Amino acid sequence: MFQTYTASTRPDDHPPRLTALRARLRAAGIAGYIQPRADAHQGEYVAACDDRLAWLTGFTGAAGFCIVLPDRAGLFVDGRYRMQARLQCTADFTPVNWPETKVSDWLRAVLPDGGVIGFDPWLHTPDEIETLEAGLGDSGIELRALANQIDLLWHDRPAPPAAPARAYPEALAGLPSSAKRAQLASALREARQSATVLTQPDSICWLLNIRGGDLPRVPVIQGFAIVHDDGRVDLFTNPEKVATLTLEKGVQVRPVVAFEPALRTLSGPVRLDKATVPLQVVSVLREADVSIAYMQDPCALPKARKTEAELAGARAAHLRDGAAMVEFLSWLDAQAAILVAQPDRVLTEIDIARKLEACRSATGTLEDISFDTIAGSGPNGAIVHYRVSEDTNRRLVPGDLMLVDSGGQYLDGTTDITRTIAIGPVGTREAECFTLVLQGMIALSRARFPRGVAGGHLDALARYPLWLAGLDYDHGTGHGVGAFLSVHEGPQRLSRISTVPLAEGMILSNEPGYYAEGAFGIRLENLVTVRKGQPPEGGDARDWLEFETLTLAPIDRRLVLTSLLSAGERLWLDRYHARVATLLSPLVSERAAQWLRAACAPL
Repeated sequence: MFQTYTASTRPDDHPPRLTALRARLRAAGIAGYIQPRADAHQGEYVAACDDRLAWLTGFTGAAGFCIVLPDRAGLFVDGRYRMQARLQCTADFTPVNWPETKVSDWLRAVLPDGGVIGFDPWLHTPDEIETLEAGLGDSGIELRALANQIDLLWHDRPAPPAAPARAYPEALAGLPSSAKRAQLASALREARQSATVLTQPDSICWLLNIRGGDLPRVPVIQGFAIVHDDGRVDLFTNPEKVATLTLEKGVQVRPVVAFEPALRTLSGPVRLDKATVPLQVVSVLREADVSIAYMQDPCALPKARKTEAELAGARAAHLRDGAAMVEFLSWLDAQAAILVAQPDRVLTEIDIARKLEACRSATGTLEDISFDTIAGSGPNGAIVHYRVSEDTNRRLVPGDLMLVDSGGQYLDGTTDITRTIAIGPVGTREAECFTLVLQGMIALSRARFPRGVAGGHLDALARYPLWLAGLDYDHGTGHGVGAFLSVHEGPQRLSRISTVPLAEGMILSNEPGYYAEGAFGIRLENLVTVRKGQPPEGGDARDWLEFETLTLAPIDRRLVLTSLLSAGERLWLDRYHARVATLLSPLVSERAAQWLRAACAPL
């Protein structure tokens, strides 16, 4: 099994660590210290040795940061993680609503007399530090780059990951690394840039057609890369990770300790992504008088726009994953029926997560799960990124809503699906909210839009049914998804803040939700890919785009209030279910196939 259920942090461990950090800061004459969740690669997932925020605070969410001062420790988290932060952390850490509260405003309020705030320049981007410095202005608060203060206290810190890398088949990638490097080098020459520095592992692995095992759930190797304008690549990582690989001509492997010296030898302009590069890289280049050109990571958009081979792999992975989901959902339905008849029967969230992983493993092709399964029943479903542990494991009871958000990593594709399931009869309120969420998902699925439209333009489609009822949710509607890479990939998003135009080949999630704290959570999620669209008869002859739904699994019809749906919404759901039944019935057991036919019957 890939997922474990032991709580990774214990609340009582963290106040002494906070005390030790304050003593260190006091001895150094430092008023405070910023500890982010991020590592030097600015990814969502971090290796155990880099999970400094969890070590300090106990908070294990994938985004946030803590600012430690002599008399308080502010834990800055967004709407996805506020309930989780309250549950995981002691009162020594005060949750701060971020980004609604600006860091500079908070610091000005709590440090009216000024002071020095330390930070590790490997863990922050130029964007972050420049924004904070601008906000602090003449406050008397100074930001100072320091050696990482947590590392100096973390005496049993795990060793860095050292999993071996492997080649990724060109037949699945769609292009050899040499072609990708040639395209990138051409873009550098056109922009009159001598090199670019890549710091995000998924960009490096995509470019070189390799994969690894350095991060949980994300098949990448950690390292840095310098790509030159002639297509040569210097890869800075532990050489032992790639010792068994035959890399293409023009790719040189060097140890990580050689990275900073190599930066100093570059002649500019050097392209950096200001939103993801560590500030330390900027500082080293400036010290060496190397000119910098700030532009987006040149791998980001090509990686997001999947090749035909990658899209074919994604479709195959979703067929396989859909069959596993049907085996799981049919099992869960049977267990729920038994539970309703025998309320003393024990069925827990961990039971559900283990069964789902077993169904995916039974395909014989599962490389890993794509993230720890979110299996939240009843009130736990309202914790957006809930991770069940032995400490939180809840028994299901009749009338619960069961939210299951999960995915698989297959060699040919990455999946991510959420279904909310009724455990016996549920209340009218739950069904109403479920139907509103479903309407939002259908609206986005049916969207047709002209080229140039970004995720920020479409996000409201999924929220509008909820808004009419005075409801909303505190997360984006969708994220990009990689090809046997990260389940959360940029730059494309379905979010109010996204300005990246959508383009063919991009894969995104479509996942509206609603969360009633202390009661229930609802989320429905399919992955979609952008494809060329056609205007309806009589429409403008514009360059239209639309979504193709990749995910294949029934949506719980028992939770749908059909009276709330329009004729078009009912038609979409019936057609989706007909497609699911047709494609998956031949791939599942006879027991599951019988269940599937009933689950996909027309409304």
